[in-house]
Amino acid sequence: MTDQAAPAQEHHIHEHHADIAKRLKRAIGHLRSVVDMIESNRACVDIAQQLHAVEKAISQAKRTLIQDHLDHCLEETVGALPKAQRKPIDEFKEITKYL
Repeated sequence: MTDQAAPAQEHHIHEHHADIAKRLKRAIGHLRSVVDMIESNRACVDIAQQLHAVEKAISQAKRTLIQDHLDHCLEETVGALPKAQRKPIDEFKEITKYL
């Protein structure tokens, strides 16, 4: 990591940002529970199950953020295009669902 700040960019609040924040706050709660479980010597299977839930929540938040960005920022940048020219963009958006 560097101490240099990233160049200033215009940031937009997208449709799903509030949902993403809620999902991440839940993940924080789950992660705190995992720490408590470890500190209280809970069974490893139970801990692993909760860690899996945290991973899924964070992964889904990331996926939603990326999709939201593509749906808004990419579309805004590209603008209206004929169908033939949209194909690579549409395929790119589709393939990112597998991140």
